[in-house]
Amino acid sequence: MSGGSIAAIRGVRITGAGRRLLAVDGPVDVILEDGRIADVAPTGALPLRGPVLEGDGAWLAPGLWDHHVHTVQWALAAQREDLSATTSAVEAAAAMARAPLLPDGRRVGSGFRDVRWTDRPSLALLDEGSGDVPTYLINADVHSVWLNSAAFRREGFAAPLDGVLREEDAFEISRRLNAADPAVADAAVAAAARRAAARGIVGIVDFDMAWNAEAWARRVARGFDTHRVEFAVYPHDLDRAIAEGLSTGDALAEDPCGLVQVGPLKIISDGSLGTRTAACSHGYADDPHNHGVLTVPPAELHDLLMRATGSGLEIALHAIGDVAVTAALDAFAATGAQGTIEHAQLVRHGDLARFARLGVAASVQPQHALDDRDAADVLWSAQTAIPYPLASLDRAGASLRFGSDAPVAPLDPWQAIAAAVFRTDDERAAWHPEERIDVETALAASAHRGTGTGAAVQLGADADLVLLGADPSTADARTLRSMPVSATVVGGWVTHGG
Repeated sequence: MSGGSIAAIRGVRITGAGRRLLAVDGPVDVILEDGRIADVAPTGALPLRGPVLEGDGAWLAPGLWDHHVHTVQWALAAQREDLSATTSAVEAAAAMARAPLLPDGRRVGSGFRDVRWTDRPSLALLDEGSGDVPTYLINADVHSVWLNSAAFRREGFAAPLDGVLREEDAFEISRRLNAADPAVADAAVAAAARRAAARGIVGIVDFDMAWNAEAWARRVARGFDTHRVEFAVYPHDLDRAIAEGLSTGDALAEDPCGLVQVGPLKIISDGSLGTRTAACSHGYADDPHNHGVLTVPPAELHDLLMRATGSGLEIALHAIGDVAVTAALDAFAATGAQGTIEHAQLVRHGDLARFARLGVAASVQPQHALDDRDAADVLWSAQTAIPYPLASLDRAGASLRFGSDAPVAPLDPWQAIAAAVFRTDDERAAWHPEERIDVETALAASAHRGTGTGAAVQLGADADLVLLGADPSTADARTLRSMPVSATVVGGWVTHGG
């Protein structure tokens, strides 16, 4: 049944908010018509016509979205040396010396977290093992890249003593590395999308630092039909987007399946915790005079929001430190822009209610809290704002949208949901357990546009659905994180299983 259109799903049990809408507790049949849910009835009560997906007692929930993905970088990560387990710069450099050459003659690794390392990167250390082969190590947070001398020569950048480029220079290197042969990149994206569908993904928000309108038009022309996409525009392409009349929510004209839409303008207003560049009100513990950096001055930020809003684009504003979050909320308030604050990893108590008051959603990545918990406990020990808030934002009325920031964290919505519900992914106690949220809220945050949208298996809803092998509402941490997905449906089209 995978890859086919269906007219009904037989014998499933509803989980999530839709369960409360049912008049019966037993299994139900879900009738689909024109890509939407046309009826929900007790199993056997209505005749089923057309292709039927057998539910076999599986649990049915609204399909899941990842609201923050760097698509090509995520897809290409499978071809790069995995450095996530490295514990030192020496170990990472040695791993890259053994890494296979890519077809273009470079070595590329990704996923390291130098904030966990026992030593520091240096140009000399990386040169020692890599020689004349251009070698690139991309930090897990993508806000820094460690290069050898051969790579600096190839890219035309001056080489600092530590061999590390940060923020905009690092982004430029990533853009160049991601500018692979379109056929290669598109094949990688298609393969990655199939893996995402196997975890229940029906849509993503694509934050690739490229002209994504062209890339997605090319992909759908080549037959891409695995999930929905809302693609971002970056400030360097804002003039082009305005000239071409792109507005958030517009369908991609070249898309026969109606899966791809214009998304928001993405702005990066500060750095990251791991690179110690997130803009914070107090200094970093290992560098007390360092408060991070606001990478977009307030006047420029306001101008970007005004221009984008005037042309019909929503905003996705990266802000990690509390100073950046406050500045972002100030900009939304001053301009009347709508959209999201991406990450919101350190939030002042006084800013919590402003999200709901301004109608700004918090687009957050719960797995980051667990990946960063040790670094945050050390580097942000002097901060007085709330680290990685979820329950606090939810109680304040903010809309939550979950994502992964893939490839920073794996594109697996069940990791995000489990991280939000249990706030631990090892044998340690929950980290800041007061910020845990319940499963139903986490499922809602993982549906399209997050909490507050009323996502449920109900009449009239999009037939974007996922069939599960366990009930999330009663699952323990291990089951939730490894949730079995038996089928994924997008607009009545089976994209996985069946």
